Amino acid sequence: MFDWNCLEWFAKVWQPTDPPVIVINPGSPCEAFLPSAPPHSAAWARYGEQAPAQEQSPRLRTLRIGGPLYGPAAHGLACGALLCVNNDSFWNGMASHGEGYPRERKQLREWWGITSREEWLSALNGLLAAESHSRVWDFAMGLRRTIARDFGGHVDVGYWKQSVANVIRANSQGSAVVTEDGVTKTEPRPESEVEAGIEGVQRLIGRITRYEARMRADGVLGENQYVSSVAAWDLGRASNMARWGLAARFGTLKEAESAVIQAGRASALAYKSWQDFAAGFILGRSLHFDEEEFGSWYQNMVKAHRILVSGPGSPWLNIPFR
Repeated sequence: MFDWNCLEWFAKVWQPTDPPVIVINPGSPCEAFLPSAPPHSAAWARYGEQAPAQEQSPRLRTLRIGGPLYGPAAHGLACGALLCVNNDSFWNGMASHGEGYPRERKQLREWWGITSREEWLSALNGLLAAESHSRVWDFAMGLRRTIARDFGGHVDVGYWKQSVANVIRANSQGSAVVTEDGVTKTEPRPESEVEAGIEGVQRLIGRITRYEARMRADGVLGENQYVSSVAAWDLGRASNMARWGLAARFGTLKEAESAVIQAGRASALAYKSWQDFAAGFILGRSLHFDEEEFGSWYQNMVKAHRILVSGPGSPWLNIPFR
């Protein structure tokens, strides 16, 4: 089991009944022994208080040894790079222990409700299938893609909203479906329910367009571009979920590598470039968390995006998206 802590912490919690020596990396080529009892622990505590605060700004961290830099695995890992930059973790740390076994388990439990291998696999597979976000988002954005394809690109927001209303009303009239078991009829939906559904999707369209306008101003989207899909929000998290599950010992290295490669392949099918992928991820994260506040859930991703599209060691500049 892998875990870590600061020497200052050991100094504060040491008791006379504890061992006088701490063994670091036992059994490895870099095994070390440190005295843990006073007076040595007092020096740890003193230097811990004098140590500068850890760097808080986002940064790109790359493993030059022990992490893939090119190829399918690196491509899949790069799909999770926005979160890695934000979380100050190595973007290509496939077998990284992350925050350590206890913390990885705790974070999966608190953020995802995952406490077992079965729950981890279920969450991972849902993300890989891009099924871990709202179907309403897919409906609204899929309709816009259809309109753009039929009418040459630009989609008027008013026309998009009216098309949503037309489709929902048409689908609410009831229908007959023929199967091998016979004919199944669905009853018309109540008008109040239909109108509430239309209003909800039209509000969503307003949120999407306002986020896209802000992303254009922040350089995430190009002029006149729009987000084609938020599948990246799931696929980017899938790349990270594979590694989190490995660090928490819910899965094996082979399983994590396979999932990461699958996330990369699915991303290449859904998007044309790293820029398109990033816009989908940021919009999905913002719709899920940000409540149109343009706060840290949004701003942190914009900062990570700028690092990944400009840093000379960025995987987005060195690994072809397709």
